[in-house]
Amino acid sequence: MQIAIISDTHLKEHSAKLELLGSHLTDADLVVHAGDYGDYQIMNYFRNRFNFIGVWGNVDDNSIRSSLNEKEIIQIGALRIGIVHGHGEKKNTPMRAFDAFDNTALDVIIFGHSHQPSISTKNKVLMLNPGSAFQKRKERWFSYISLIIDHAELHASLILFNN
Repeated sequence: MQIAIISDTHLKEHSAKLELLGSHLTDADLVVHAGDYGDYQIMNYFRNRFNFIGVWGNVDDNSIRSSLNEKEIIQIGALRIGIVHGHGEKKNTPMRAFDAFDNTALDVIIFGHSHQPSISTKNKVLMLNPGSAFQKRKERWFSYISLIIDHAELHASLILFNN
């Protein structure tokens, strides 16, 4: 199974950039968005075109918050995957994302918020932050993550691009 993981799109309208990103996600069996869409129509773009699951982020308005949960836990085969945006006060974003699941047994946590792509582990949990496909801030590249689940193996790759 191939999962495309994105976050922090922060788009206010449908655009050629969104379509370009969408064209890169067509091989994915599931698209996961970790929040901060920018506008309801952007969330709907993913919901209508892909097998999609997402959570809301701190800049998402009530139309998005009423359509999605703040966090999700999904089961794919034997793997339990938590999804949360990661915003809040105190600690850093990865710690907030980890703590959001209160010792829930998870194999993977997907989060966003910082716009800093990373693949790491914490206490035997794979921590995935896809960065942002549209607002790289101080990062060199725009980014998302491809996660391939092949039986008991996980293959996580950062996809980095300039435009």
